[in-house]
Amino acid sequence: MTNQPKSKQIKLGAFLPGGGQHVAAWRHPDQPVDGATNFEFHKQLALTAERGLFDAYFLADGLAVSFGGGTEGGNAKVAGFEPVTLFSALAPLTKNLGFIATASTTYEEPYNLARKFASLDLISGGRAGWNVVTTATEAAAHNFNLDIQHPHAHRYRRASEHVDVVKKLWDSFEDDAFLRDRTSGRFFDPQKLHRTDHKGEHFQVRGPLNVPRSPQGHPVIVQAGQSDDGRGLAARTAEVIFTAHQHLGTAQEFYRDIKSRARGLGRNPNHVLVMPGVSPFIGRTEDEAREKYDRLTSLILEEDGIALLNALTGGTLDLAGYDLDGPLPPAPPTEGMKSRQALIRQIADENGFTIRQLYQWVASARGHFTIIGTPVKIVDTLQEWFENEAADGFNILPPWLPTGLDDFVELVIPELQRRGLFRTAYEGRTLRENLGLPFPENRWATARHSIEAAE
Repeated sequence: MTNQPKSKQIKLGAFLPGGGQHVAAWRHPDQPVDGATNFEFHKQLALTAERGLFDAYFLADGLAVSFGGGTEGGNAKVAGFEPVTLFSALAPLTKNLGFIATASTTYEEPYNLARKFASLDLISGGRAGWNVVTTATEAAAHNFNLDIQHPHAHRYRRASEHVDVVKKLWDSFEDDAFLRDRTSGRFFDPQKLHRTDHKGEHFQVRGPLNVPRSPQGHPVIVQAGQSDDGRGLAARTAEVIFTAHQHLGTAQEFYRDIKSRARGLGRNPNHVLVMPGVSPFIGRTEDEAREKYDRLTSLILEEDGIALLNALTGGTLDLAGYDLDGPLPPAPPTEGMKSRQALIRQIADENGFTIRQLYQWVASARGHFTIIGTPVKIVDTLQEWFENEAADGFNILPPWLPTGLDDFVELVIPELQRRGLFRTAYEGRTLRENLGLPFPENRWATARHSIEAAE
């Protein structure tokens, strides 16, 4: 394979839940059993990710206790930190690493969400990102005054309006609104403070937001939906898209579709970065990599594997009583994660997996691409996807921590750099600068400049 020019290099996120990615990670002797709520451990992970020159530390989030296998790491993640709170503590300990936190458009109000992410962006000096999600579990609905969760289409309509409102709120202050002039006594220019005055189907928000803009304008917007509704939301609003694929062909279809949709909406497709998830088991030899995979797989409890599949198939399929060495039965349609339910079925059918084999395969990454091999093999795969319209970068999901992250930083990053595929130093101080994304101009300043130019 030929080296990529330095002008186009792979972007990397590190998806690092303290409890580990793999459903049995906490049982591995290298993984702290209290990792999910161990701040010093999260600090260690952040510093390692920054040493590896990752663009960002990414965290998912849930709004309900998830017993058993759940969807994000098994019992080790039955309880954990709220991501924005955690990242606000980690940001001052780092200089360049971005922090992408998940927050729900289904159960959070735009004003509160805009305020806490704008605050994280200021605290970090412009290194915050918001992973937009439409929370999809009945358990979460029960914590927010609902008997059943909202339908899929409803959640995405609300999400689209929610993002619009948040972006309006982030534009409340123009970049140069604060004068802070002791001599004149003028602290800010009131002409550069703007109300939101939004009235829509789901929200009425007067504004303005009581947090100013950061050095990167506003947080980077990330989205992870793969259904048709999810793709539409991502193409219209997202700057980074976290996606799950098992094959180069499906990744290419998604990549090209997203870029085409973005172009059709008047957006520059180069400013919409597609970053599939990859879970690597890394060894200096193939045998060493396979041994790492087999060892972690052997630690899966049957009940956790079953709970994991129940969750990933949308919570509509109860596998209790089924032969684990038999095929996956059909799952009724879900109002939860429709695209993930379809992906799990695809994985089972394409590989002829039994229930047991299926939960063993998805235990590390819940449908994201798992690679077992040497650094050269892993980089060959990443390069193939990157150079063939399947990815602009990748969200790396180390199966267990800290070893999986250490292996990637010490073994894979140098091979990426040797091929010219990855940076050898950060390009800037903000997350946008490192991702190569443009600074978002304040809508009010843009409008005023247009009027002035016309005059």
